[in-house]
Amino acid sequence: MKKLLAILLTIALALSTGLALAEPVTIKLAAQADSTPATQAVVDAFNASQDAYRVEWVDMTNDSGAMREQLTTSLKAGSADYDVLSLDVVWAGEFAASGYILPLDMMLEDAGLNAADFNAGSMASGTYNGKQYVLPFFPDLGLLYFRTDIVSEADAAKLVAGDYTLADLLAMAETYAGQGGTTTGIVFQSALYEGLICNANEFTANWTDIKGGLEAMKQFIDAKATPDNILNYTEGETANSFIKGESVFARNWPYQWGAIKSEGTITTDQVAVAPLPGGSTVGGWLLSINKNSANPEGAFAFMQFLNSEEGQLIMSQQGGYLPGLNKMLTDERITSADDRLSMVGFQNALKTTIARPVSAEYAKVSDALQQAIYPFLSGSADIDTTVAAVEAALAN
Repeated sequence: MKKLLAILLTIALALSTGLALAEPVTIKLAAQADSTPATQAVVDAFNASQDAYRVEWVDMTNDSGAMREQLTTSLKAGSADYDVLSLDVVWAGEFAASGYILPLDMMLEDAGLNAADFNAGSMASGTYNGKQYVLPFFPDLGLLYFRTDIVSEADAAKLVAGDYTLADLLAMAETYAGQGGTTTGIVFQSALYEGLICNANEFTANWTDIKGGLEAMKQFIDAKATPDNILNYTEGETANSFIKGESVFARNWPYQWGAIKSEGTITTDQVAVAPLPGGSTVGGWLLSINKNSANPEGAFAFMQFLNSEEGQLIMSQQGGYLPGLNKMLTDERITSADDRLSMVGFQNALKTTIARPVSAEYAKVSDALQQAIYPFLSGSADIDTTVAAVEAALAN
């Protein structure tokens, strides 16, 4: 009897263990709040697509600074509370250098994925010491907006194709300023904040021509084609100027298209977009894997799903997010729902995205760059001193 009871207990234990093993492994996604249904929808679709894993979304704050602090506090403590981490594009270098996130090179290779399949600026933002640490969550990028009812067809064609220089753009801004009810030629971000670095990145062609790019930027600042207070302009002043019909050209992010639709005194029929001559600074968010995750395979499986055709359709159609998987940029199921992607200039800009400096201490690098560049633009520093200071900041 005792032997039979022992056998029954062994069978029961085996069955209970088997049932436990059959339960899906929980994967925690630490991602910021989403005002659209997209993030929850892609999580639900992944969970329905297989039985091995179940993603649970840990809804983080939309305050990026507070979110970064929350993540780093957890990761410094060696916590495995989160498996998949959503990172602002400028955090990836810091998180990689600190050993907080896993390199993905072998996982990408095993999955038959190539970094070139994804948004170039996003992937460059997550490349540190020759290793790849991220996949895109959703990219963002700088664009040149211009008035098609003012700019000639010949000039518009050059802009859309990206077949123009900074000197060409300044000449156009000076030529068209004041036409069509405008009061200025071009506006962009040059105040003393992060937007200055995004614009300087574009003017210098990703820091490959520091002197020439900053001298060109100074020419724009000093030109009659820009407002007298251009050194105070952030994204808000830029968008306000353009959507109210005050400026012919504006460098801004994709959200400005929606602002034209909802708030503009001009209409989208009067506007087109173009790539920037030195490349379009990438923004947006990335996905990475916590080095302490007990389930990196499941974490990567979710990241791979989000960057699959199905995942990209969900993110685009339900959230209006730009695809990070390049081939989906021309998918009719996405372009038909997002009029921005039907624009040749927008497509061309997406092909030329560039990353900001990837650094273990990006905040310090950005601050040093701002403190080096702004005095030159405001006329209180010379170019050689500025170049030296920029090179020193980039070397950190």
